[in-house]
Amino acid sequence: MKYEEAMRQLQEIVRKMENDELDIDQMSEQLKHAQELIKLCRDKLTKTDEEIQKLLKEGK
Repeated sequence: MKYEEAMRQLQEIVRKMENDELDIDQMSEQLKHAQELIKLCRDKLTKTDEEIQKLLKEGK
């Protein structure tokens, strides 16, 4: 999954929560999914940062 898609899904989960569109069971399920999406985004950002730092060091 691309970073942008994960962020879109996270934004949709937040929107539903803010608008009280989820019952308790759905909220629990969506929060678990949100945690997975957050981890995926964090991992992608960390990997990208490491790659950028490596490229910057090689360019010196």
